[in-house]
Amino acid sequence: MTSLISRAGRALAVFAALPFLPACASAPQPAETPAEAAAKAPAPAAVAQDFDAWLKGFRAEAAAKGISAKTLDAALTGLSPDPKVVKANDYQPEFTRALWDYLEIAVSDDRVANGRAKLAAHRAELEAVEREYGVDAEIIVAIWGLESAYGEIMGGYDVFRSLATLGHEGRRTSFGREQLLGALKIVDRGYAKRDEMTGSWAGAMGHTQFIPTTYLAYAVDRDGDGRRDIWTTLPDVFASTANYLAKSGFENDQPWAFEVSLPENFDYGSATRSVKKPVIEWYAAGVSRPKSGLDGIDPNASASIIAPAGARGPAFMVFANHGAILAYNRSTAYALGIGRLADAIAGRDISLTQDWPREDKPLTLDQRKTLQEALNARGYNVGTVDGIVGARTTEALRGWQRSVGLPADGYASLKVLERLLAS
Repeated sequence: MTSLISRAGRALAVFAALPFLPACASAPQPAETPAEAAAKAPAPAAVAQDFDAWLKGFRAEAAAKGISAKTLDAALTGLSPDPKVVKANDYQPEFTRALWDYLEIAVSDDRVANGRAKLAAHRAELEAVEREYGVDAEIIVAIWGLESAYGEIMGGYDVFRSLATLGHEGRRTSFGREQLLGALKIVDRGYAKRDEMTGSWAGAMGHTQFIPTTYLAYAVDRDGDGRRDIWTTLPDVFASTANYLAKSGFENDQPWAFEVSLPENFDYGSATRSVKKPVIEWYAAGVSRPKSGLDGIDPNASASIIAPAGARGPAFMVFANHGAILAYNRSTAYALGIGRLADAIAGRDISLTQDWPREDKPLTLDQRKTLQEALNARGYNVGTVDGIVGARTTEALRGWQRSVGLPADGYASLKVLERLLAS
């Protein structure tokens, strides 16, 4: 989770807008007996009493930070923990969806057609926002489409109840407390009314799913009515989204990414966002753009190469705008989805010359933990075995791949796991 936008909130919005079933799942665990469950779970009355005590303490802290008694009464009176939020917060997915499957849903024909219709319907406003903030209109529309299905799925949770639940218990107590205070500030300053504060289970709100601290930092009152309305006023939605991206480094009239072909001797260890070179240097090393060469591309622009599905999948040259999208959501799949959806909405060709390795099976959570354990056992330190294939696990995997003569792409597939376990 970034400090600005909740990955949890983003995940909810994306999954809501992209309904799909698990690609694979771990074997089910034996069910608890009723007696075992009762012994582990506190009685409802005890939960409520503990929550009330926590909320009383939080209210005192919020009052000390300047929140008025009127706002505190309106927002916090009568709150109780939301069991649906507790369940969502504790849920640890045992499955994953292949990147190419995710992208097919993110850039579906319906989503592209709806995006083009929305762009046409609001073209004047979107182009005005583009001129003012330097963020491409189709990127704004793509985020709108992927975050809330163009405003159709914004979440119906009471933000105060959700954030109080998160702040009270679970894995995101610091996040919940910070965002609950932010939500109180929104109402206390008159930016929104109490009953307007609805959103996802993790507190993300509006057409493009801002959490409270992001709202406070980046929301814009474009229509000049004195309110920064990300729930019902599209000029405010578009400007707020553009403002966030602009502050995250978006560069107008620059690409976000495009597909490239890599030479046979390419070092996949350099296929990472941390390795940046001028475009001309990548081309001198044998990287090429198969469809249109360097037409319209600044040869001195700084770029990175990524191969999100490893050496057998497509590779992309990514620019600063890709990084700005990642600031919105730290997910490579999400950033690719936004960029490719934006390109499709704009009518650009998004076909790939290199297909995805569709025969690969994504790893389950248990298999990702097995991968990490195997790397640790072989001296390639991934740190804590948590099933999260982050930068440390990827670099450890690259190290092992180099040692056995495989392309060091850091791509964790079932085939790679099987080879690792056999070594």
